[in-house]
Amino acid sequence: MVKYFFSGLVLTFFLACGEAPQRNCTDFKTGTFTFTATINGEEKTTTFHRTMDIEVDEFEGKKDSSSIRWINDCEYVLKNLNPKNKAEEKSIHIKILSTTESSYTFEYGVVGDTKKFKGTAHKTQ
Repeated sequence: MVKYFFSGLVLTFFLACGEAPQRNCTDFKTGTFTFTATINGEEKTTTFHRTMDIEVDEFEGKKDSSSIRWINDCEYVLKNLNPKNKAEEKSIHIKILSTTESSYTFEYGVVGDTKKFKGTAHKTQ
């Protein structure tokens, strides 16, 4: 009797937790995307175009390029190709956490730093 109660409790727990987030990362390895972040209280949008090897970002009329090193289908490291200061020399680790049909939520931070940020990118092409 206790065995059935425990089994039912475990089953109820798993059903209540819902589905795991969708993660079709390969759909977002290449394309054109937008990402909006709040900087000093103001929303700013970056547009970026990504191939398998290069990402070109456009922010406030300026373009910048980074190399891409894929760790797996859902994680990659960006390295600025033309850093203008010490901060831009640091690589950025990006991990896709979940996806929808047209967007993905990701976590990012400087390689080796424990501080992480989250964002959502929307695929435009």
